[in-house]
Amino acid sequence: MASPKRKRQRRKPGSSPSPRAAKVPTVAVVRPADSSNRANGVLDWLLRKLPPRYRDKVRDYLVLTRMDRPIGALLLLWPTWWALWLAAGDWPPLKPLAIFTLGVFAMRAAGCAINDFADRKLDPQVARTAGRPIASGRVTSREALVVFGALLAFAFVLVLFTNRLTVELSFAGAALAAIYPFTKRWTYLPQVVLGAAFGWAIPMAFAAVAGAVPPLGWLLFIANILWSVVYDTEYAMVDREDDLKAGAKSTAILFGDADLPILGVLMATLLLAMAFVGRRAQLGWPYWLSLLVATGLFAYQLWLIRARERDRCLAAFRHNNWWGLSIWIGIVLALAVK
Repeated sequence: MASPKRKRQRRKPGSSPSPRAAKVPTVAVVRPADSSNRANGVLDWLLRKLPPRYRDKVRDYLVLTRMDRPIGALLLLWPTWWALWLAAGDWPPLKPLAIFTLGVFAMRAAGCAINDFADRKLDPQVARTAGRPIASGRVTSREALVVFGALLAFAFVLVLFTNRLTVELSFAGAALAAIYPFTKRWTYLPQVVLGAAFGWAIPMAFAAVAGAVPPLGWLLFIANILWSVVYDTEYAMVDREDDLKAGAKSTAILFGDADLPILGVLMATLLLAMAFVGRRAQLGWPYWLSLLVATGLFAYQLWLIRARERDRCLAAFRHNNWWGLSIWIGIVLALAVK
């Protein structure tokens, strides 16, 4: 005797799924913040042009050198352009402008590669950095060193098209870039070393354009160190708890609960230093207007980080791009109307 056919039951909208369907698990893939596969128009277009077998490895190298995240390069570019315009007294010659602009991106990329090499044992312990190429095993330590060396060599070739003083200064810049990532092991002031490494393009730019580094160049260099301590402390506040557990050091840890007032003092000192730059370079009203805008931008950053929330601290760090841009615009316009 044939068994009766089962009647297919249609589930009503809004009703619960059958027990069988409920047992099928759903898996959510969570990527650590710095595993970065986010869309970047130009880079994604270039990657699509590559053969599929090379695509993932090239992407990993781009992430290693932070080519998908230009904010760090821009924070290095603005003070370099400040120096080029001030050294020239107007629009700088095309040759040093091209050399230093390319050099900024090359040295920043090289710095990121050696930074991840230095942090290869630290990054896996920090939630935001656990997905970085070396920390996640997508790029080997040896590959990172090769990338660092190749970028450093490219930057040095660029410098060879300048003058002897600039070439001599470049050795100190390369040493600072190589030393910085390791300083967080033995000092609470790696942000100061970062400022010197990022700002070394300033005396080099003066040397390339003017043939010497005047007091104005060194004043601007010191101002840039102050700025680097400000924005990299904001950045370090994002990882402060993880860094404490991992044993890393930073100004965010050094400042502790006094971080906000200390940042306020550093910002005020930086603004004073930039006022001295304006007086020494005899810049006109557009520069002083840009300094007023920069003061407002710093006030906004302090408001952002008032509760020390991670996302807000990261937003304040990124906001420094507009600070650097506003100063550069002020310098350009002040020199144009001088």
